[in-house]
Amino acid sequence: MVSLANGCNFAAVMNDNNSNNNVHLFEGWAFGKTNYILFAVGVSALLVGYALMATGTVNSFQSLTLAPILLFLGYVVIIPLALVYREKAPQDDS
Repeated sequence: MVSLANGCNFAAVMNDNNSNNNVHLFEGWAFGKTNYILFAVGVSALLVGYALMATGTVNSFQSLTLAPILLFLGYVVIIPLALVYREKAPQDDS
């Protein structure tokens, strides 16, 4: 048994801490419908960007300009936005 500095038993302290944390994973899930829609739009932008890059010729507009713009938007803008977006809580005007 391990004793803490104040004379408490480590196992007893851990049992007390574990018994108070009865939070389930999906109980406080932060992602909503909007998050999943944004994430799907980001993944589809990535897929379209890679498809445009693969099908265009080496020096074409779609390979050198359009595809990198879609990939940038997907990786740097849309997917991070889907991860951090949170709907505003309703305000009480009382």
